[in-house]
Amino acid sequence: MTKNKDNKKSNQTFLFEKKNYTIMLVGLVVIAFGFILMAGGGSDDPKIFNEAIYNFRRIRLAPTLVLVGLAIEAYAIFAKPTDK
Repeated sequence: MTKNKDNKKSNQTFLFEKKNYTIMLVGLVVIAFGFILMAGGGSDDPKIFNEAIYNFRRIRLAPTLVLVGLAIEAYAIFAKPTDK
């Protein structure tokens, strides 16, 4: 009976491999960089409107980076593990 339990523990494998986790980490870095680019643009005085919130970096580039990061994450999840 104990031999069966030992066999079950030794036959367990992980769902993802190192490649998948590396790709996931790259995706998280891209998403984080996109959110960092979105930050800022406020004004110290609430009575003064700052046009910097509508620049290319915050409106186009940052959301695109977040979406690309999410696509990288999806690829990392669906990437087929290598056969041994």
